[in-house]
Amino acid sequence: MAGAPIFTLEQLTGRTGGHLAELSDPPARLHRDVVSAFLTLRAAAAAEGIELVAFSSFRDFDRQLGIWNAKYRGERPLLARDGTPLEASSLSPAQRVEAILWWSALPGASRHHWGTDFDVVDAAAIPPGYKLRVVPEEYLRGGPFERLTRWLNRHMHEFGFFRPFATDRGGVSPEPWHLSHARVATAAAAQFSVEGLRGVLETAAIEGRDEVLASLGQSYSTYVVNVDPPPEVALLSPRLS
Repeated sequence: MAGAPIFTLEQLTGRTGGHLAELSDPPARLHRDVVSAFLTLRAAAAAEGIELVAFSSFRDFDRQLGIWNAKYRGERPLLARDGTPLEASSLSPAQRVEAILWWSALPGASRHHWGTDFDVVDAAAIPPGYKLRVVPEEYLRGGPFERLTRWLNRHMHEFGFFRPFATDRGGVSPEPWHLSHARVATAAAAQFSVEGLRGVLETAAIEGRDEVLASLGQSYSTYVVNVDPPPEVALLSPRLS
């Protein structure tokens, strides 16, 4: 891909932030080549009364590791594919790993490490006192972010964004809140590999390490690279930076 950004393994796996730019209003950490497109997307949404906010942008390796380990130990909610709660202590190590992967990435394998991906809400649509759950129902018909979903469906590709987890492909559960910058994320994905990820995880203090490493090839195929591809219009959008 002409002009594609180059990533190091440390950047791809969230162990450094040298590829990022810091935004303050609203706060977000994004790849420097994504910032302009994000701000333009946000301004277009604001013109229609939508306050598009990235409530989760860059997430480093240690943060992802903390999420993983807490879920594995049962200290954070663990959910089945249908969203019903699971009890970690009742699951085998292999079942825990699979259950975590439905909703959370392996440390080092999160697209959030790249700075190209972020999760969005319409801050103007959140009722007073409302506790955000980050479940698909909030973005569907009758949910507080239904209007945001419809607006993104019509316009996100114009600004070079798409949803990598739009449909159920048997891997990560659908995430209507998760947007990805098509050009830069495609470049990152092309430079990522299961071998590089394995080298990082072999020395990480990750719960369930034996099972994680034993099933890493299958997990990589099912949960890391098994995403909805960006449409050509997003890759070629003239509003990309």
